[in-house]
Amino acid sequence: MDYRKLLGKVESAVLPYFGGGTVDAPSRRLRITTPVEPGWWRFELKGRQATAREPASAQGLDALPRVRGHLWGTRLVREGAVAEPLALMPEEEPPRLSPVTARRWHDGTLLFEGVEFEGESEELARRALEEDRPLGEARGVGASLRAAFGFSVLESASRGTGIPFAPVEARARVLDVAWGGRAEAERCLRRLADERARFLRQKAEQEARWEAEARETAQALTVRERAAQEARWEAAARETARTLETWERRGVTAGERQRAEAEVGAWAERALDKAGARLISHRRLGGGLMEVVYAFMGERFVTVVESATLRVRDAGVCLAGADARVTLESLPSVLKEAIDTGELVITRHA
Repeated sequence: MDYRKLLGKVESAVLPYFGGGTVDAPSRRLRITTPVEPGWWRFELKGRQATAREPASAQGLDALPRVRGHLWGTRLVREGAVAEPLALMPEEEPPRLSPVTARRWHDGTLLFEGVEFEGESEELARRALEEDRPLGEARGVGASLRAAFGFSVLESASRGTGIPFAPVEARARVLDVAWGGRAEAERCLRRLADERARFLRQKAEQEARWEAEARETAQALTVRERAAQEARWEAAARETARTLETWERRGVTAGERQRAEAEVGAWAERALDKAGARLISHRRLGGGLMEVVYAFMGERFVTVVESATLRVRDAGVCLAGADARVTLESLPSVLKEAIDTGELVITRHA
């Protein structure tokens, strides 16, 4: 068999494209040769690459799992107060808190399907929002509608207080917010703000301790020991010198820098893919560091890592000073545990 012919085989498939550098077929993830507008496209597939040829109508949705919930912005809120982003929303925005259905694509993304018939409970919840009233003991309001209402109240309170939040941070308290209204929403947001401030204080204190210990150690070293210590630091710096920032100082050509940046991005993408996350973007920060933006469990996260090792420098969430103990590949499992236990506090918002 001539495997070159097999590798060169060209196929055609209609797939949803959500933006970014990849598109997911039922059995594999493919790299986009040229980005296009999000939507349904007919793709030409060759090896691990996909090229968009023309817009197309949706296909194969009936065979996908259906998910029901209520609409909050561009998210579907389902059982367990899980608020997942909806992809490929219609041009005409459905009424807020509408009961909606979606289909789960092969990579886990929810594709908007349609608005279902609504009853009195949706209108009751909308009136409560308009009048800035809590739902309290209102009857006939299901869990997903209560959660969508709670997230809407939190969103309004967030604008008023200037305290940002992510749905995964408020899942454990969103039904309390629906019950208690704006006052409970502001209490929830202030708790988050206090947690973030406490984390930043602890981080500053820890860094101050490290600096003090380093100064004490340096004072205790002999001249020869100091020279050996400095040599070790220089060796560590040379190891990180493979990053793009250092390459610029060495006069690496623009083409080489682009290829190197693509390689670092591909490495980060593979690490996240193994952990069940999707890379959204990455950028150099200097000093051998890279900022990575990625989606995981329906939320966007921002993490700073070492370009040469993908070791985490700033997880973007409260990890009690343990950021350096994880890598970009292992971090999502830590995030999942924090989300599942209702303890996630985000310090870097995308």
